[in-house]
Amino acid sequence: MKLHRGINTPAGWLLLSLALLQGATPAASAPTAQTEQAIRHLIDHVSGSDMTFIRNGSEYTPLEAAEHMQKKYRHFRDDIDTAEDFIALCASKSLLSGKAYEVLDAQGKLRYTGNWLRAELATYRAHRP
Repeated sequence: MKLHRGINTPAGWLLLSLALLQGATPAASAPTAQTEQAIRHLIDHVSGSDMTFIRNGSEYTPLEAAEHMQKKYRHFRDDIDTAEDFIALCASKSLLSGKAYEVLDAQGKLRYTGNWLRAELATYRAHRP
């Protein structure tokens, strides 16, 4: 008695289709430990800074800004493979308005948060073993 009927049956086609779909579906990825460490550094850098953070025209403390970025990171975590992805998705602009985030230093110099964090990321990486 032959149990295997091959692909030319409805059940065979269904199994093949399911196998192909499963293989074609990208698995959710998560940042590597090294990327997680760099992102943690960036969030800590934000919270420990003396900057005023500007989002959609309103001012926020470093702690408020860091908490907001952390919340966005939790939301986008599966879409983030690099620290640069984190900056782009979580720390550069508002999802609602599309308006760029800014930082204001103690001397009154205004910069885009994304640029400020990319510079910090470069410094962080330059000092890593």
